[in-house]
Amino acid sequence: MTVNVKLAPGDIVRSRRGKDEGELAVVIALVEERFALVADGDKRRFDRPKRKNVLHLERIGVRSEEVASSIRDTGRVTNAKLRYAIDQIERRLDAEEKGE
Repeated sequence: MTVNVKLAPGDIVRSRRGKDEGELAVVIALVEERFALVADGDKRRFDRPKRKNVLHLERIGVRSEEVASSIRDTGRVTNAKLRYAIDQIERRLDAEEKGE
């Protein structure tokens, strides 16, 4: 089975299934082609990411270059950077909702 969802480390995604449904997270890594490791820096920290089926993740079309470059350069990212990236996206999404 091939998956059409193209995810990369640093992508911000929304969970579509599971206990964390509706919550935002950052893709940390891809496992095989079917699973992604995601973390939010709060409930799911970088050192214990959640393995999610990519079909259960919704891309919101935003990528955190700061997180992506940190993962690419050092192989790690701080939980504070993850929380900051998600917070910025949530604020932008809220502003867009109020503006419509």
